[in-house]
Amino acid sequence: MDTHGVSTRARLTAFFAVAGPGLVVMLADTDAGSVITAAQSGAQWGYKLLALQLLLIPILYLVQELTLRLGLLTGRGHGELIRQHFGRGWAWLSVSTLLVSCLGALITEMSGIAGVGALYGIPIWISVLATLGFLMTMVISGSYRSVERVAVAIGLFELAFVYVAVVSRPDPSAVLHGLASLPLGDHGYLYLVAANIGAVIMPWMIFYQQSAVVDKGLKPHHLPAARWDTAIGAVVTQAIMAAILIAVAATFGRSGGTYRLDTVQQISHALTPYLGVANGRLMFAMGMLGASLVAAIVVSLTAAWGLGEVTGYKHSLEHHPREAPWFYLVFVAVLVASGLLVSSGVNLVDLSVGVEVMNALLLPVVLGFLYVLARRALPHGNQLRGAYAVMVALTITLTAGLGVWGGLTGLFG
Repeated sequence: MDTHGVSTRARLTAFFAVAGPGLVVMLADTDAGSVITAAQSGAQWGYKLLALQLLLIPILYLVQELTLRLGLLTGRGHGELIRQHFGRGWAWLSVSTLLVSCLGALITEMSGIAGVGALYGIPIWISVLATLGFLMTMVISGSYRSVERVAVAIGLFELAFVYVAVVSRPDPSAVLHGLASLPLGDHGYLYLVAANIGAVIMPWMIFYQQSAVVDKGLKPHHLPAARWDTAIGAVVTQAIMAAILIAVAATFGRSGGTYRLDTVQQISHALTPYLGVANGRLMFAMGMLGASLVAAIVVSLTAAWGLGEVTGYKHSLEHHPREAPWFYLVFVAVLVASGLLVSSGVNLVDLSVGVEVMNALLLPVVLGFLYVLARRALPHGNQLRGAYAVMVALTITLTAGLGVWGGLTGLFG
């Protein structure tokens, strides 16, 4: 009997039983707004923002690892811990930033789905209604684990962007030149630096993953597998962001210029010039729908979880709607509100980049709470201490500071 093979299968089985929250939140991280921000970065600056995408991998993992550690070791959601350790007032401040971030993100997700529908001549209202119907049916009729499986399956369509980047055949010398070029004196560049930071580290991600590991029933002994889940997700999401940037940069690099993208249709054309019109449109639609739908699931649930953690109403997918009416009401309300706002005809590209910059401006509050909770709320022996605590503090300060500096400079410089 092959005991090595059996033990390997057992370890993989155990890992897949734990995996999910990290991968789902990371796939949602590459949402419609992030896709658009990465595409705009490649169109305007070529490969000069590619180094930032790679640098954000360990930073993203560091932030989300603290999040899952808090969830696993305390058994509480992020909003609950803030209320417990800082009081109701600070908890409401935190959840207020969360709701602003969630609503902004949901508008971009709905707009992204509507933009894909427009590629095939589908009216906005039909795309929005179909999306709302699908999401509500899935969440209201399912458990956490069933929602998680659907979210992962949908999110994997985003890997279509990696294929597009491969077939775009970027020029290696141009990539290396872009990696070495950082025009930090340019206000437009700094604005997109802030947008990319806000597109990768978002307030709702912290709330979602911490609530998800609690709702899934994970325990402290699951921490090693949950860390791998988060690490794999961080690499996957940034590979997708980099792929979008590379594909767009390669397209415009060959034509000898830089451009500003104003519509989802322009992004579709920029991403898929070497696949043919029909195939290119299909690959873009798959990636954008995967990104938008998985993020819409995550963000709407995060809003319902976060508000529940502060107010105290029942907030679990394991509860029937009759047992947790406020949880499901908030979930439905934020979806409907975002669907109505999408009908206003707002410029999706400008809105999406603006939402990501807003996320960057919120980072000092969000990451500040996360850091202090990691110092105070974790059980004795697991709290953030010593040299690692100093390194985390410096990383968070520099990341949040660069996001705020880039955002304010781009807006008012």
